[in-house]
Amino acid sequence: MTRGKQKIEAQRRNAERNQKPRGSQLEARAVGLKVICPICKVQLANHNQLVDHYGSKHPKEKPPSESG
Repeated sequence: MTRGKQKIEAQRRNAERNQKPRGSQLEARAVGLKVICPICKVQLANHNQLVDHYGSKHPKEKPPSESG
């Protein structure tokens, strides 16, 4: 068995790599979503996205002001 030491080292490295805690992308995404459409309750990242959303999904409605 010529790869004995290499195999053991690879297993050790993989075990260390798997021990690291991984963050959830869903949690990170939820932190970034701060603006909510008052009509359909879709969460958006910023006011510019809300204005675009109103233009495409609610064209007859006027988007709320940025302060409101």
